[in-house]
Amino acid sequence: MLLAIDIGNTNITLGLYQGEQLGPRWRISTDTQRMPDEYGITLVNLLAFSGYKPTQVDAVVLASVVPPLTATLVQAVQDYLGQKPLVVDSSLQTGVRVRYDDPSQVGADRIVDAAAVHKLYGGPACVVDFGTATTFDAITAEGDYLGGAIAPGIGIASEALFQRAAKLPKVELKRPPTAIGRNTVHSMQSGLLFGYVGLVEGMVARFRAELGPQMKVIGTGGLAELIAQETPVIEIIAPWLTLDGLRIIWELNR
Repeated sequence: MLLAIDIGNTNITLGLYQGEQLGPRWRISTDTQRMPDEYGITLVNLLAFSGYKPTQVDAVVLASVVPPLTATLVQAVQDYLGQKPLVVDSSLQTGVRVRYDDPSQVGADRIVDAAAVHKLYGGPACVVDFGTATTFDAITAEGDYLGGAIAPGIGIASEALFQRAAKLPKVELKRPPTAIGRNTVHSMQSGLLFGYVGLVEGMVARFRAELGPQMKVIGTGGLAELIAQETPVIEIIAPWLTLDGLRIIWELNR
């Protein structure tokens, strides 16, 4: 079985594949202070909780946007699963051509998402990834990754309001009763949710003007469903897109 690991700034997402079928998947917090043994024990426990043994994992693929944790997870996988993980970088076959000015600057997660979209949905397409940052990525019909846009994530914006405005509280990210908030909590929820809906709609319109009217829009990340409920521009919700991309890249390079 293939274990796919996506190391993000906020969460580490893991999924276990039997062929093309995604089975158990998990999210754990990203913590650069944890040692390889701590992550290794976590991996073993997650597998055991779902009824699997470490020996059933015969391959591991990993993408990371947190350089200090890459070596930590590589060591954890080697020590506790007995596998040398395939780490996604610019030297691997991905199925997409990176047209960024400097391809080495593109985050591994964005390339992995592009690989998944090109293989599973085809282009032209825009991938909207709601993570620590909200990213927009453009893929052509020919499989070229052109680049995209990066904005602060909803969580970052919410935390900034709480930290920088003395009278504003922390709020739950959910839909308020109305766009016009009648109290502070609802006003913040309106600004965060509907404000980001406006961001998505505006950026998608600009991308479509450059990629063409046939452009597909795929949403992924933890908040994709919440945003998609408020706008018709997100046509496909793919919560495990990055894991699928990791599987695809592993198949191209095994």
